[in-house]
Amino acid sequence: MTLFSNEIVGKPLDEVDTPALLIDAGALERNIARIAAYLADKPARLRPHAKTHKSPIIAHMQLAAGAVGITCAKLGEAEALVEGGIRDILIANQIVGPAKIARLVRLARYADLAVAVDDFENAQQISDAAEAAGTTVRVLVEVNIGMDRCGVEPGQPAVELALRVAELPGLRFFGLQGYEGHLVGVPERAERERRVRAAMEQLIETRRMIEAAGLPVAAVSGGGTGTFDITSTIEGFDEIQAGSYVFMDAWYRRVEGPDTAFEPALFLWSTIVSRPAPDRAVGDIGLKTATPEHGLPTAFGISGVETLSLSEEHVKLRVEGEARSLRPGDKIRFVPGHVCTTVNLHDCYVVVRDGVVEAVWPVAARGHST
Repeated sequence: MTLFSNEIVGKPLDEVDTPALLIDAGALERNIARIAAYLADKPARLRPHAKTHKSPIIAHMQLAAGAVGITCAKLGEAEALVEGGIRDILIANQIVGPAKIARLVRLARYADLAVAVDDFENAQQISDAAEAAGTTVRVLVEVNIGMDRCGVEPGQPAVELALRVAELPGLRFFGLQGYEGHLVGVPERAERERRVRAAMEQLIETRRMIEAAGLPVAAVSGGGTGTFDITSTIEGFDEIQAGSYVFMDAWYRRVEGPDTAFEPALFLWSTIVSRPAPDRAVGDIGLKTATPEHGLPTAFGISGVETLSLSEEHVKLRVEGEARSLRPGDKIRFVPGHVCTTVNLHDCYVVVRDGVVEAVWPVAARGHST
């Protein structure tokens, strides 16, 4: 990870040292515009997930394009975004324990916060703290729709929790959350849609039951990049929490195939440091700059490069054809295998437009995992 200052602004990309995390400004803007245009006539609206970019700057771009608010994974991310001027935030996880709850209710003085709950005792603790702080926190009951991670079971268990939560002072019942993360990578499109609709029907039926009991549901929230064009068309589904679409990593591109609506906008900038054999090259990105859990980074803009492995400071490549011309000192771009976790390894983005550095942006919520 290389630290950069604004002194590189205006310089050609070729002069940027490596490793670096690059944003293609034009591609980023096009991705934001594409999802906004798609959702313009759909019943659901976008509440994009900032765990992907961890940047108030990008969050403001998403809001300017029509997003109704921002989603965060962690309280620390929400704090960083509030500091950056974001005011409508859903923390799509449970906030548990006195220390975090104290931070939550105090942060609610400066932003309209919503948080997921799946346990009444936790909701009671947030209620007590909010009352003591003189603030209000919106609450979504998280429903397990098959991922078997967090969430109360759909139907009557979720209804009972919602009705009890709605009675607590200091809280405002906002709606339901359900995440179909176990389905976003189903490779066959028709099968993915069938399974997503079946999972979400549990969530929508739970909504109907809550409203039949006399409690209004303002929002049903969930969804991801791999399912946004499915969930956004489901009646009774209100908010899409897609995040990766802004950058589009190699894993999602493999899942989506050539018909994906989005283009790569985030790249690892790497220098070839060794050519020890005719069919082998070594670059200077590694496990300290890229994460492999969704697959290895893939070379971009040059043919004949296959990523073989990552070690701490090196990427080992098989090269053929055009790529055999690579020499030590040459620089190439890679698309990360997983953008969300790769971003968390870097302090800043180098923002490039038409081959020239336009800005250096901090990854403001980097490491904010509490």
